[in-house]
Amino acid sequence: MEREAIAKIEDLYHSFNSGIPFEYRFLDDSYEALYRSEQRVANLALYFAGIAILISCLGLYGIVSFTAERRTKEIGIRKILGSTEFGIVYLLSVDFTKMVLTSVIIALPIGYFLSKAWLDKFAYRISLEWWYFIVAGLVALFITWLTVGSQAFRAARVNPTKSLRSE
Repeated sequence: MEREAIAKIEDLYHSFNSGIPFEYRFLDDSYEALYRSEQRVANLALYFAGIAILISCLGLYGIVSFTAERRTKEIGIRKILGSTEFGIVYLLSVDFTKMVLTSVIIALPIGYFLSKAWLDKFAYRISLEWWYFIVAGLVALFITWLTVGSQAFRAARVNPTKSLRSE
């Protein structure tokens, strides 16, 4: 069907412009060629963002493990005095939550201005909504809570007599 339509258009074109060769392109191919480099940049950014998130989670896991190990005596004393597992998880999570919230507060305006500068290069652009950045910050907090929570629960479940005996 497509080839028949192109052949008819070519015949009609040659009836009016016999000396000029008939050249055609599809609009979607032209748009794809225009935005191919942007698509590559987006794919690379997504790939490296995933790697950065993985590396940061591993680093956070290491820091939380170190912190929990360093505070085993304190955790044991708190458990003996009646602290719950949730209280210990909260104790270990507060500092990391503050750190991530500070990072998000610093990163949000920077991300907004960089995204806006990138989108200003396009003739037809999408609107940059504020909630995109809030969702990104909440995802960062959620990943932090998962990472910290897993280690904090492990530290909270240790028998307090073992943690105090080892010190």
